[in-house]
Order: sequence, then C-alpha cells, then structure tokens
Amino acid sequence: MNVISPAASTREWLETDALGGFASGTATGIRTRRYHALLLVATTPPTGRLVLVNGFDAWIETPAGRFAMTSQGYAPDVVGGDGAQRIEEFSIEPWPRWRFRFEDGTEIEQELFVTRGAPLTVLAWRLVGKAKQVKLFVRPFLSGRDYHSLHKENAAFRFHAEVKGGQVSWRPYDGIPEIVSLANATYTHEPHWYRNFQYDDERARGLDFTEDLAAPGVLQWDLAREAVWMLTTRETHDALPQRSQSVTRRFAAVRAQELRRRREFPSRLHRAADDYIVHGRKGKTIIAGYPWFTDWGRDTFIALRGLCLASGRLDDARDILLAWATAVSEGMLPNRFPDHGEQPEFNAVDASLWYVIALHEYLEARRNCNTPASANEQAVLLGAVEDILAGYARGTRYGIRQDADGLLACGVPGVQLTWMDAKVGDWVVTPRIGKPVEIQALWLNALKIGAAISPRWQMEFDDALAAFRARFWNEAVGCLYDVIDCDHRPGAVDASFRPNQILAVGGLPFALLEGEQALRVVATVEARLWVPLGLRSLAPFEPGYTPHYVGGVRERDGSYHQGTVWPWLIGPFVEAWVRVRGNTNAARREARAKFLAPLLAHLDDAGLGHISEITDAEPPHTPRGCPFQAWSVGEALRLDRVILAETKPSRTPRRPRELVAA
Repeated sequence: MNVISPAASTREWLETDALGGFASGTATGIRTRRYHALLLVATTPPTGRLVLVNGFDAWIETPAGRFAMTSQGYAPDVVGGDGAQRIEEFSIEPWPRWRFRFEDGTEIEQELFVTRGAPLTVLAWRLVGKAKQVKLFVRPFLSGRDYHSLHKENAAFRFHAEVKGGQVSWRPYDGIPEIVSLANATYTHEPHWYRNFQYDDERARGLDFTEDLAAPGVLQWDLAREAVWMLTTRETHDALPQRSQSVTRRFAAVRAQELRRRREFPSRLHRAADDYIVHGRKGKTIIAGYPWFTDWGRDTFIALRGLCLASGRLDDARDILLAWATAVSEGMLPNRFPDHGEQPEFNAVDASLWYVIALHEYLEARRNCNTPASANEQAVLLGAVEDILAGYARGTRYGIRQDADGLLACGVPGVQLTWMDAKVGDWVVTPRIGKPVEIQALWLNALKIGAAISPRWQMEFDDALAAFRARFWNEAVGCLYDVIDCDHRPGAVDASFRPNQILAVGGLPFALLEGEQALRVVATVEARLWVPLGLRSLAPFEPGYTPHYVGGVRERDGSYHQGTVWPWLIGPFVEAWVRVRGNTNAARREARAKFLAPLLAHLDDAGLGHISEITDAEPPHTPRGCPFQAWSVGEALRLDRVILAETKPSRTPRRPRELVAA
C-alpha cells in the first residue's frame, strides 16, 4: 500500500476559468484552505466570488469490499477515510490527474479540469487494466458562501434537489447561483450535514479553520464505462451549445477542446501566465494571485510585462492598458477594486508609475513587431501618461507631490503607499514616508518616457536625476539609501538595507546608476539579500529582521517586508546583474543557470506549475503566502524570454539605457 508523503499536502493544484473563478486543492485531495473548492465562481468577474461546491467524498465497491478514494480533515486533527493512502501517482499534466491502487488490485484514474470562459468543472474516472465489477460513489459537499468566509450548519440551507435524468440541481440559498450537476450516473437523495472540516492552512494563519458542509445526496456509477461528472451554474448550463447532447458526448467535446488549447502553449510558464489574464469590468485584467487576491493596480502593471509582453500577448496588454487608462484620478490609478461594490482604493504611489512603464514597453513591443498602435489608441494611452505626470507634479492625495529638488515626495501617517504595504489595524509596518528610492527610479523613468511626449518633462527629468545621484548615494556602505527626507524632514535618511534600490539599476527601461556605483549596488544586494528564490526584503543584520513568515495575522503582516523573500524581485535583480556585466551572452547564460533555474524548479513545489508569492528568509526557504502569484510568474517569464534571451553577436556589447541628463 502506497502511503502518500506529508509534503504532498503542501503541493497544490489550480484550475481557472478566465473569469476570476477557479477550482483548487492539494495533491492528497485533503482540503487545507477555505479556498479549496471544486466550483468557485466569480459572480461579477473577476470579483463577487462564491464557493458553491467545496469538495466530495468518494468510495468504490468491488466484490472484495468497500474502499475509500478520498480523505477528509476533521477537527480535532482527525483524518477521516484512508483514500489518500491509495494514491499511487499524481501529476498536473495537462491537468490534475490521480491514479489510485486498491488492495484487491483495482486501479482507477481520476482527472479534473476547468474550462475557459465559463464556470465549468469537469471530473472523470476510468478503470485501468482488465475490466472488473466496480461501482463508484460520490457524495458532493455544498455551501454557497463568500470565498473568504466559512460555512456553518443552519436551518436556512435548502437540501432540495431537482432531478431530471442525469441532471441534478440545487439552490442552497436565495441570491446565489443555482448549482447544476451533470453526470452519467444515478442520484440518490440522502441529505446530511458533515461537521467540523478542519483547514490546517487557515489554522496556521491564525484564522478560523473549521467548517460545516451540506451533503444532499450520492451519485453512483458503474465503472464498466467511464464515469463523467460536470459541475456548473444554471446560467452557464442554459447557455451551453451542446446541452441537448449526452453528458459523455459533451465531456468528450470539452475535453478535446481544452486539451488542444493547452497544447498550444510553448512552456509551463506560458500556461501559468494564462491563468492570471481574465475578463474584468471593462475588458481584460490580471488577477494578482490565487486563491485570495483579485486585480490590483500595482501587481497588474508589474506582472503585465511578463505575462503579456514577454509572451507575445500584445492584444491582451492593449486591452488591459486601455481599460485602466480611464481610471486615472488626480494622477493616480486605483490599487484595488474591492470584492463588493465599495469605491476603488487609491492608496498606491507607484501603481500609476508602473502603468507608465508597462505602457512604454507595450508601445515599444508594437513597434518591434511592425504593428504600431493606432493613432486613437496612442492618444488614449499617452493622454493617460500626461495625466499621471501632471497630477503628480502638481500634487495629489496622501502628500504625493514633486518637491523642489524634482524628486517625488509621498506619504502621510497611517497610509501605506509603496509596495511594502503591510498594515495591521492602525500600524503601518513600513511607512516609508518621504522619498523612497524605488519611487524615484519609477518617477525618473516616467519623466524620461514623458519627455518623448512633451518637452516640458525633459527639464523636470534633468533636475530630478541630478538630485537623485547627489542625495541617495551612501558611500559608507556602497549602496543607496532606502528613503531620504524621511517623514518629510529634509536631510533625514533611512539607511535600512532593502532590495528597493535594485530598481535604480535593473527592472526598468532606463538605469539611473552606471559604472562603479551600479556594480557596488548589485554586488551588495547579491551578498546580503539574494537567496535561490528571490530577494530578502530586509538584510539579516538589520533591526526587525524576521527569518520566518509564521504566526497569526499580526505576526505575519509584521514580517511581510522584514526579511521575507519575494520571488518577483529576482527579475529586477537579474536584469541589473546582467547589465553591470555588459549585457553579454556569457553573463546571460551564467545568470540563467544561477538565478532562473531555481525559480523554474519551484514550478514543482507548492503551487504546482506556478511560483509562490513569498518564502521564508532563512533555509529551507519554505514557500508562503499565495501559492500562485502573478508577478512572480510574470518576472520569471520576462527573465526567460526577454532579459536572458541571447542576442546575435555584434561588434560592441549592448549597454543599458542609462538616464544621462541631456
């Protein structure tokens, strides 16, 4: 009997529907998060997410007896059912697939996938080898709750099932989509509550971690033929063009179509990238991470360069940039659209600046492909750039303004504005009020880009560049200060050693530093911050350094940017590392082996096929946070396809584009 390893419960799979909905779970089949579900739909794409079908219990009956195919975690620390121990093999190619081996020699394959463009989860089971007399039983677990919440037993839940042949429908509560089950099975109505499911990852995060789920009945198949189960909503089902066909024919059609779609991707990174590009309120948008993020401004524009531009999805990039162009307000773009109707949150100083960077690289990609943007498109996009620069120059929310030295000041007490944005109650962990270093790198790049639109920004750029080079260099350490004019006090500096300074050398179209200074920054960042999966957010010798991202909400958020490693930063770092070595092919090959290879190896760990949001700062660098993170995948793809792509030999090595004052 195969005993599945404990590590398998930390390996998670994800299937997305391109609307913000998804299915997810673990290799063992044991749900460890409130977000693990079979049918999780976005009712107002990409938000308004509801869990409709959480999971299922399954078992088989053969002449040798009854055997569990699933295991469930229950409180207190009880595993119900030994099905996970019968998993002989698990893979995610081309989608999650399990092979079970039972004591009597029976072998069964199970597969699961979600289709694009509609909330439709498909499962199938088939016997392997010689045909036997085997019956399969599946008991679905339902809730109908917000995906951030937990479900408890209550009298309002409606167990009623409407049965029409192989179609079974449930509507547990008013105001949620009707669940439709399609199967070549028989259904027996047996309503029960299953209580105290335990979600270990929620407990580790210091959150509520037990749930009650409703089990309305049991589906039964004879495995003399393939068992098919499709889960969707009433709205989706009624729109299916093949709904008059049998379930098995529909299954064959959607399976073949989905298999063809996935085979078109040239790499695992390209396929992972596709999961984050979804339909939104005004066209395409980017999900920041699964399972709990939606579309965030900052994350969207950082990730877009890899997910869309590096992968050649220029039309998707155009749609995203045009959709966000209409959201500029006083020079700012929203950082977050809430799940439920509240006003967008304008609490990011860098979201607008990253937009300018992404827009610039999009237009360059269009020119390089000899498919320049149309005049109308350029007018809208460049108009957004002008609005952003003008809004920041004259001053906008939260003390964001161009100061007398040309640099960008920002920040007020109680508001987190940079990407280091952890906040617990009224405690902003890394306030960074004043002039943060990466904000200046972004601001100067945006001014340089703006100078091609309007000459007025060239003078602004010249002054700001001179001030940056004069004021940020910390000669004693050979690096850049993290913040100057701290708390808007002229001359006050924060010399904490953080990774933000790397954006002055790599990660943006134009490098701010050159020569010896650039070399020293890259070498010091590598020595103090680099680990195989990214950069530490704070050097180990600094006060407040936290080696592990563990504990409750306060402990975790308090350590979020106090040492915790961020894989997305490997992109700017490696770009800087290659730049200071002359952008040679030899440097690219060395960087690919040293820096990119560990990221690609991580595709087989934690969020399978993806790259995690964060890891611990100290060995073994345990993956934490979102197991599926857009900008982590995006920067890996940008490295693979752009930064580390080898160029044809030329007489002179390519130099980085430094910001040399005109």
